[in-house]
Order: sequence, then structure tokens, then C-alpha cells
Amino acid sequence: MSNQINLSTPESTIRLVAIAILQYQDKFLMQLRDDIPMIVHPGVWTMFGGHLEIGENPEVGVRRELKEEIGYVPDRINFFHSYSDNHVVRHVFHGRLEVGLDRLELNEGWDMDLLSAEEITRGEHYSARALQSRPLAHSHRQIVLDFLSSSKSRINM
Repeated sequence: MSNQINLSTPESTIRLVAIAILQYQDKFLMQLRDDIPMIVHPGVWTMFGGHLEIGENPEVGVRRELKEEIGYVPDRINFFHSYSDNHVVRHVFHGRLEVGLDRLELNEGWDMDLLSAEEITRGEHYSARALQSRPLAHSHRQIVLDFLSSSKSRINM
């Protein structure tokens, strides 16, 4: 992939994002978003990642977002799939998380944790920081379920 890709203009109403499925053994790293009503997916579990800068290559963008949000970027990160609707195009990558949670820095969000396939299927996970179970964002849950059923996943449900 080149470093630049022309996918958006400042006037565009479609948001371009790059997100990462990070797998640690048989679990997946997720972020509990801050519970602030004006942000996207407030108070729910999502994958790490974020908005692409104008002209930014999605792989470059997901690497930048991971570095900013958790201080960690996998050595290898592979493209999984792109999902789009009327509001957003999500470029999804996957990689292995080679370190434990104690080696990550939560620089954005309320909490982070490793979720099992069963928790993702159920659609909720308990947060020790929030002191309650919180739902997964529907779109992010479906993406991880798609990944689990694909040949790219080491675990198949």
C-alpha cells in the first residue's frame, strides 16, 4: 500500500476510519469508550482505531491510532475487510497483541480489556473501572464475529 490514498475531502459527510482487531491468545483487545454523549459510541466497547486524516493510507492511519491510543503497534498488521454504510467506511485490520495489558497505556477511553469470543457473542462485558457490564457497539461486535468465522482467525466458533 502507498502512504497516500485519496478517499475523502474536508466537505465529505462520510467518515473514514481504520480500526484493529488485536488478538491475544484466544481473546480480543477492546476499548470502553468514554461515556460522553457527543462522541461516537459513548460508553460502549469498541476496537481501537480512529479517523483517518485527509489522504491518509488506512494502514498508516491504524498504526498511528494504535500508537496514540495504547502506545503499542504490532510488528505485522494485515488487512481484513472494509465495511461501509451511509455514514462511515471502516477499514479493518488484524494483528497479534504480543504483550499483556500491563504493558499497554490507555491514553484514550474509559477502560480496556481482553474479551473472549463468548463475551463478544453475548454482546456485553464487565468493566472494572465502570463497575458494570457495558454493551459492545453493534457494528464492532459484528466485525469481530465476521473475523471469528473467517479463515483469518486462529479461533473459529
